[in-house]
Parts: sequence; C-alpha cells; structure tokens
Amino acid sequence: MSENSAFASYPDLIHTTPKQPTLKLNSSDHADHNLNPDRVPPPELDMDLPASDVAHDGHGLFPLPTDEEERLQDLLDYQILDTVPERQYDDLTKIAAQICGTPISLISLLDGERQWFKSRHGIDATQTPRSQAFCAHAICQPDEVLIVEDALEDGRFANNPLVLNEPKIRFYAGTPLVTTNGHAIGTLCVIDKTPRQLTTQQMEALDALGRQVIAQLELRRKALQLEAEVKRRQEIAQVATEKSKKLAQALENLQKAQITLVHAEKMSALGRLVAGVAHEINNPINFIHGNLHHCQTYLEELLNLVSLYKKHYPNPHEDITTVLAELDLEYITEDFSPLFSSMFVGANRIKTVVNLLRMFSRLDESTIKFTDLHENLDATISLMGVHLAGNGKRPSIQVVRDYGNLPLVDCAIGQLNQCFMQVLLNAIEALDQGVGDSYPPDTLPTITVRTETVEPDRVRIAISDNGLGMSDELRRQAFDPFYTTKSVGKGIGMGLAISHQIIVNLHGGMLSCLSEPGKGTAFIMEIYRSFPARESES
Repeated sequence: MSENSAFASYPDLIHTTPKQPTLKLNSSDHADHNLNPDRVPPPELDMDLPASDVAHDGHGLFPLPTDEEERLQDLLDYQILDTVPERQYDDLTKIAAQICGTPISLISLLDGERQWFKSRHGIDATQTPRSQAFCAHAICQPDEVLIVEDALEDGRFANNPLVLNEPKIRFYAGTPLVTTNGHAIGTLCVIDKTPRQLTTQQMEALDALGRQVIAQLELRRKALQLEAEVKRRQEIAQVATEKSKKLAQALENLQKAQITLVHAEKMSALGRLVAGVAHEINNPINFIHGNLHHCQTYLEELLNLVSLYKKHYPNPHEDITTVLAELDLEYITEDFSPLFSSMFVGANRIKTVVNLLRMFSRLDESTIKFTDLHENLDATISLMGVHLAGNGKRPSIQVVRDYGNLPLVDCAIGQLNQCFMQVLLNAIEALDQGVGDSYPPDTLPTITVRTETVEPDRVRIAISDNGLGMSDELRRQAFDPFYTTKSVGKGIGMGLAISHQIIVNLHGGMLSCLSEPGKGTAFIMEIYRSFPARESES
C-alpha cells in the first residue's frame, strides 16, 4: 500500500498541534549511511500491512494499535498534553536515567500524529512526529518493555532520522504507560547513543517507574474530576443561592403587598366607620345639642309659670294638689339645672369624640400636609382613654407627655396616627401583664410620650412603658409580618409590621424597638420634617 493511500484511510488522526521544538532530519541526511559505508541498510517498515495497522502523520507511516480510538480518548481525559513541566514527572525521568545508566530519559505521550514529551532528561526537544517515535512501536505491545539494543541493526529503525542524526539513537528501552482502562498512551523510555543491554533488575525498575507515571496521571485525572465536581457544586450552590435570594425577595414583596392590602383595607374600613359616625351620630348630636338650649329655656319658663300659679293661687284644686305631690316639683326644680348641665356635657363629649375620630383619620384633609404632631398625639391618647382606665388586673395607666419644641411636620398624618395608636395599644397590653420587676413594687403603670428635634430636618417620637419588657429574640421579630405572641383570635401580628411600613417605607424614616426584660419597652419613631416625595421633587 502506498503512503498516500494509508494517509487517506485515517483522516481523523490528522490534527494540528502547537508549534514546539521538534527533532527533524535535514533533507541532505536521508541518505547518510557513513557510519558504516559497507553495511547494507536493513529492511524498512513493511508498507504492505493492512490499512488498519498503519497510519500517516505527514512525515511517514507508523504502526497503529487496534484500540487507537479508545487510547486517544484516555489520553485526552488526562488533559496532560502541552502542559508545563512538573517536578513529580521530572523526578521519575531522572531516576530512570540513573538506574539504567543512560544519558537520556523521557516520558513520551502519543497523540494522533506526534509524540510529546511530558518530561525530558538529557534532551531539549519537546516532541517529534509520531512516525519517527520508537514509542509508536512500544504502545503496540502494551504488556512488554520494548528493548532495541542496536537501532542500526533493527529494520524498524535503521533509517529513522533520529537514529541517523541527532540524537543518534542506538539503544532504546521503553515501558508502555498503560491506563487503568488497559490502553497504552505512551512510554517511560531510556535512550543511549551506544548499543547496550539492560539487566533484569533495570527492566523491572523501569517498569515500576512507568506504573508511577500512570499513578501520577491518575491522580491528575481524579484531581481534575474533583475540581470539576467542586466547580459544578459551586455553580449549583450559586444557582441555589440566587434562587433563594429571588424567593426571599419574592416573599418580602409578597409580605409587603399583603401589608399594603391589609393597611389599605384598614384605612378603607376606618373611612367607612368615620363616615358612618359622621352621618349617624354627628348630625343627630348637633340637632340635640342645638335644641338643648331651647329645651332648657322652655322648661325654665314653664317652671316659672308653675311658681306664679302657686303664688297667686295658693289653694289649687284637689286634682292639681295630687299631681303636684306626685311630681315632687321642688325636686324637679332643684335637679333641673344639673340635669341640663350633664346633658350639655354629654352632647359636647360626643361631639369631641367625633372630632377626634375625624382628626385621627383626617378624612377631611389632604393626604400629605404640614401638621402639629402634638395635637394628633393628644387626640390619639384621648381616644385610648377607655383602654388606659383601670381594670381588675391593674390600676389606671398614667400618661406622661414630655413634649419638646417640634416644628410642623409634612407627613401623612392619618397613617401616622395609626402608628401612634398601635404603639400605644402595645404599651397598654404590655402593662396589662404588670410593671417590670426592676421598678419598686408600688410603681404605677406608666406610658411616657417624648418628642424632640434630633436634627434640623428630623423629629423623634418615643413611646415607652415600664412593663415587663421582652427578650432579644422577641424584640428582633417585633416588626415581622404575622408574628404575634397573642393567642389565636387575639391578633394577627400585623400592627407593628404596618407601622414599620408607614414610618420606614412611606416616610423614609426609622422605627426601632428597645427593650430589656424587667425594664420595659420603648418604640422610637423618627421622620423627616419634609415628606420624601416633596424632597425628591425639589
């Protein structure tokens, strides 16, 4: 078979390799047999072998192992080709050269068309064409150490450029590097420029060192596999982390949406309630309050008339005397004035409550406006009067107003009032459990409302109690949506979460909780004097 036909039979074995120093034969050296001019050159490699037994690398033919495809795949799996020198391989070639007493030792790996030296001792070249490689023959007998005692006397190598020219190979011994899958991917070989032989011990040592080369390659493969697995797990972990972040963000958005919906519904319900109060109570009480004065005037006139009758008709008819005795006119006359006074007080109280509710919800005012916070705090505290009163568990709660000099604040006052009410309710519920044990036994339950300007553009409202306080764990969860320490049916844990949204998200402020077991709890609200939306507009 011609060389061209053999080349055409194995196109998959021909591939481009990196340019590296290669042992080459000058064209003028092909006929250089001056080492022994009278010697008849031995026969060359039999070119009549079947196509499955030979291949072409662009320089010449070389024998092809029957497991070539699997062998190449094993070699590629190590990812070793064209890597930098490594000491663990260089140590093995030095030891091989010393044991065998040769000047040259190589770890040679064969890919499709070249032999590449992972480690080299005593030679500078890094690769040769595969057709010139002694190792190409050695890998075809993976169970034996290939020994060439004199290359000039061996028909396979007598005309090899590496024999006829530098490095002038005469002796070669190579142990195949057989993978755990049983495929020879190269050799650990020793080379000399003079004919020689190896002892049995040297051959066994060379074979043992070859197994160490494979052990290093297997370590490399396992390290690569481990690195790939670590990378894969890191990528999975990264994906999981990103998904976790997205889920956490989605959950946070959902919770915010839930808070917004609940808050909107509460505001809507409050609006309907106040509208109903305004319609059902405010108008009738205004009518009553307005007519009480006339009613008092009429009754005063009638009582005056009865008094005149008694004066001018001291002896009334028997029927009139009976009725007067039953009416107890003197008591009516005495009780008349206090009665109407109490009715006026009651009507005024109802009007005050209605006005407080209207102020609390601010349904009759624009959403954002400059507001006196003290006025609204007082209104909210007044609305909480029934809750502040004493009960069977505790005496009445004192409210201490420690107000600073606050400017008008641009805010959504209706929603801030809800925050004030929610924090006050929390303080009242805490005091229902008792006063903290760090206070004297006779200490009265107390809520302190303190206001101050903390910076030219910010104000602070602090509402504190002298109750039992709470642990750090409870304090950290105080603003979590749906978190509550109350029993089922007593609360859903949204009040402080909504307050946090109003203060932090709507007003761009800060809402924090300070507490210590036995020393009470304080909720601190800070907001800017100017509403954030107006700041961004300016």
